[in-house]
Amino acid sequence: MENKEMKESYINEKTGIEYILQGDYYIPNITIPKARRTGNIGKYGRLKLNYMKKYKIPEYTEMLLNNQLKSYLLDVEDECKQKLDNLIDEMAKKENITEELKMNNQIEWVQNMNSIKKMAEEIIINEMIYV
Repeated sequence: MENKEMKESYINEKTGIEYILQGDYYIPNITIPKARRTGNIGKYGRLKLNYMKKYKIPEYTEMLLNNQLKSYLLDVEDECKQKLDNLIDEMAKKENITEELKMNNQIEWVQNMNSIKKMAEEIIINEMIYV
């Protein structure tokens, strides 16, 4: 059969897969579905990814094969950042770390805020990443 007689594409009735003519061969027209979200995965998303690769292999593999992994990691990243900000605000209020302290004693304010940030990050990582 010559190229002139071959259809440009056809659908296999058994499988439902469309085939497209490329030269003398039919190639399956299969594409990977687009990810729900796009963007760069940050610190918390990468931590979750490494944890999944090591300890949650079935979930990691399933998400990877279904093209859901990046969207999931971006969701984890956003959720972690939001909870981190909320925790830092709450802890700063509890410790009475105010803008007034910032104006009067910047070094003490920075030390306190760094300490709070480290505590909040530890909570976030233990509650959201390593689960």
